[in-house]
Formats: sequence, C-alpha cells, structure tokens
Amino acid sequence: MATRWRGIIKRFHPEAIPWPASLLYNAISGTGIFLHHYQLVAQDLSRYGPADRLLDIGTGPGRLLFELRRVFPDTALYGVDISPAMVEQANKNLEASGCENIELDVADAKALPYADGSFDLVISTGSLHHWKDPIDSLSELYRITKPGGYALMYDLVRTMPQRVRDEVRARYGGFRLALLWLHSFEEPFYSPEEMEALGRSTDYKVEGTGFVGALCCLILRKRGAVG
Repeated sequence: MATRWRGIIKRFHPEAIPWPASLLYNAISGTGIFLHHYQLVAQDLSRYGPADRLLDIGTGPGRLLFELRRVFPDTALYGVDISPAMVEQANKNLEASGCENIELDVADAKALPYADGSFDLVISTGSLHHWKDPIDSLSELYRITKPGGYALMYDLVRTMPQRVRDEVRARYGGFRLALLWLHSFEEPFYSPEEMEALGRSTDYKVEGTGFVGALCCLILRKRGAVG
C-alpha cells in the first residue's frame, strides 16, 4: 500500500517549481535550517575536492552556490534548474550577493547542455525525489562527470536512523523533526536502500550512502583515472 501511494505521488508530483511558488521557496530557503544544511553540504563536498568545475543540479534559488563559493573559491560553479522562475530568482540572488564565476541555466536533469566529462563534481540537493525518470537523469549525470569524478545526491529520505533522528532533534527540536516526518507522506522520498538501487542501475560505482545533517547522501563515482 505504501509503495502504491508513493507511486501515485511520484506520478503527479511536479518536477519544476513555477512562479509564484518560486517566491515562497526562495523565502523558505533563507531560513536557518536550510542555510545550515547548505553549509553542511558545502563542507561535506570539500572532502571530494579540489574541483575545476562543479555543477549543482536543481539549484533552486542558488543559495547553496553561495556556500560553495566560500569552500571552492577558485572553482567554476554552474547551476541548473528545470524551472525558469527558479533560475530567474537565483540570478537575482547571485547578483545581490556579488558572487562571481557562476553560470546558471534552465535545463532538465536528463538533458543537460554540457559536453561529456565536463565536471569533477556533480551534486544535487533535495531534487532526486522530484525526478520523473531518475535512472535516465543519473545516466545523464554520468555522461557529464569526468572519469574519477563524483556525483553526490543529497536528499531527505523516508527512513532515518535513530542516531540521525536524535541529532536532528537535538539541533532543530522535536517540532521540526515531526514536520520532516509528516513531509515524507506528501513527497515521494526514497529510502537509503532505494537510492543505492538507483545508483546501481547506472554505470556509476556506488560507494554507499551517509547522512549529512538530515540529508542522506548517495555517493557515486565514475570509474576511470582523473585527468
């Protein structure tokens, strides 16, 4: 029953966030819990650097790119989103922030406007569960990842280990933890095991999953020598 319900949600769940919902998402993304997770993700990514080029898929209002610029000051940063309204908002935010050497595009995750092997790091935060064709999208990410490079998929999941629940509760309080739990009934989130299964359906090497704050990260590496 639960699997059937998630399938129904997946079918009708939108991939793109249109205007004016983009304005609401932009406001929410500036709240403390979001900003802290952007910091955690940027710090986690530093373990996989350095990187000449990094792509953020489903970049939304672009706030993660601010943190990435601090951690990767010399990296060429790129962000794509399927929603033109979100890319417009991200451009406004980036202009206001003064961040440089960041390029934004409107693009679907399964049809990206980049050459083969373009990026050392390809990341996504909170987007994987939105993708209608996740295997096709991950295969497209594989195409643009350099040999030896990583694709790191961060997302909320349906099942959270007790240790992680305790840490989230201690950091953000029981109310926000309850909201995350309720959120799982309206969003087609995966379990960590299902995320790994998606990765194994591609040519990536699956190096496992791990938690960064409340987010589960699927760690994928493209086989081959760097450079």
